[in-house]
Amino acid sequence: GRPYQIKRVLDDGKLGSTETLSTLVGKNAPVLAGTTGKLGENMVLTAEDDVSIQAVFYRIYFKMEDNMELLNLSEELKNNAYPGRGIVIGKTPDGKQAVTAYFIMGRSSNSRNRVFVEEGEGIRTQAFDPSKLEDPSLIIYAPVRVLGNKTIVTNGDQTDTIYEGMDKQLTFEQSLRSREFEPDGPNYTPRISGILHIENGGYNFAMSILKSDDGDPSSCLRYTFAYENPKAGEGRFIHTYMHDGNPLPSFSGEPKKVAISGDIDSFTQLVWESLNEENKVSLFVRYIDIETGKYETRIVNKNH
Repeated sequence: GRPYQIKRVLDDGKLGSTETLSTLVGKNAPVLAGTTGKLGENMVLTAEDDVSIQAVFYRIYFKMEDNMELLNLSEELKNNAYPGRGIVIGKTPDGKQAVTAYFIMGRSSNSRNRVFVEEGEGIRTQAFDPSKLEDPSLIIYAPVRVLGNKTIVTNGDQTDTIYEGMDKQLTFEQSLRSREFEPDGPNYTPRISGILHIENGGYNFAMSILKSDDGDPSSCLRYTFAYENPKAGEGRFIHTYMHDGNPLPSFSGEPKKVAISGDIDSFTQLVWESLNEENKVSLFVRYIDIETGKYETRIVNKNH
């Protein structure tokens, strides 16, 4: 339905008066510019030739969680040269397996000098050439750990924070309250995390992002997204950066809804081949049987 009222945002960026639609009935529709945009992003509409509006700017935020478009994961990756690090969590089309993937990318030689290796039921990063390792603080960590029937996947050492917190009966969200974005200004890379919980034939997952407030390190924004009984053939995708840039812009909005398809090998191939050839470093994929808890893992390293 139509909104009952319109909030005006003047060209000085301050909220103006509220105006009911009835005052506009019978008037010619203004000619608008700026009518195209992306889901979840602000659109600025300008009306250049309507005297009654006097070129007032309207900012409209389209928020459509219930009707979020199902995106093609391969296209999302191919159209973004540098999403940074990314987590995908979802369910296979037959509804029988939980799916998770984690990838890392790099622009610097230090970031690119890494591989994934298995460690226990999880994985860790390590230097491919130890002699070239510069600063290990933000690049050497365990992205994946397993605590009972919970699989933790993150882009940093908050994996350990979540593991230790949940081992002490804290929730996923509570465990992360002691952490914030990475101290790598001016990027202030977000900490992204995911958890898969499989129990008694049921499957839920959650995702989290801790990020600066538009590059302001004095404020940490904390978002948690929980998905109960996720739909078969669908998943969610969150990554650290919206795109390449300097500084790198933090991910914004709800995790993207993406289609999940294929067995573990075809899905691994789809993700790896879709990542930017120059910047991709490593990929981890795991399929977990929801009935039995048994899992299969694939690891792909550019350096080998």
